[in-house]
Amino acid sequence: MQAVVIAGGQINDSGTCRLLVSRADLLIAANGGALHVLGLGLVPDVVIGDLDSLTQEQVEYLHRAGCRFLTHPARKNETDAELALLYAVEQGADEVAILGALGGRLDHTLANALLLALPELKEVRVSLVDGPQEMILIRDEGTIRGQVGDTVSLLPIAGDAEGITTHGLEYALDDEALVFGRTRGVSNALTSPTAHIRLRKGALLCVHSKP
Repeated sequence: MQAVVIAGGQINDSGTCRLLVSRADLLIAANGGALHVLGLGLVPDVVIGDLDSLTQEQVEYLHRAGCRFLTHPARKNETDAELALLYAVEQGADEVAILGALGGRLDHTLANALLLALPELKEVRVSLVDGPQEMILIRDEGTIRGQVGDTVSLLPIAGDAEGITTHGLEYALDDEALVFGRTRGVSNALTSPTAHIRLRKGALLCVHSKP
């Protein structure tokens, strides 16, 4: 099942947003993300969060349109985006695209990127999408599909990533390491429409940027 989570950050490409939503089996708005959905002329299946970004009139409109609400207190241990993502997984989603997770507050941007490392997502393909840019987390192995020349950056998180072997990237790695905090993995490029990445230890944030 494909799910789309729309958070309250910036959305710079409404076309990409509409395309992903049109393919989704489940559309979830994380609190203020409901404003983005309304701006597209759509109604989410469910809104999750403390609802502090919505007016009473907007809440009533969404209720009348058949939207469900899962309300949480403002003082909680998780962000609305985390709650929405975990809900998608609980509903059986095996593929989740998150929009509106980048831009705006820097702390939210960083926290949303690190959500990809949640253990609950190990068997789920989760991507943070910002127009032509997509971020995924690679554990063990991963595949990137695009066009020759697309930029691909591989960034180790939570320590060094070791035993990395790549195929289809301009700067190949052959059973090598990327060191946490170093920038060696930035600005690689696809040399074929499909690239494959394997690693023995650690995890890689993969940012795929299309022209």
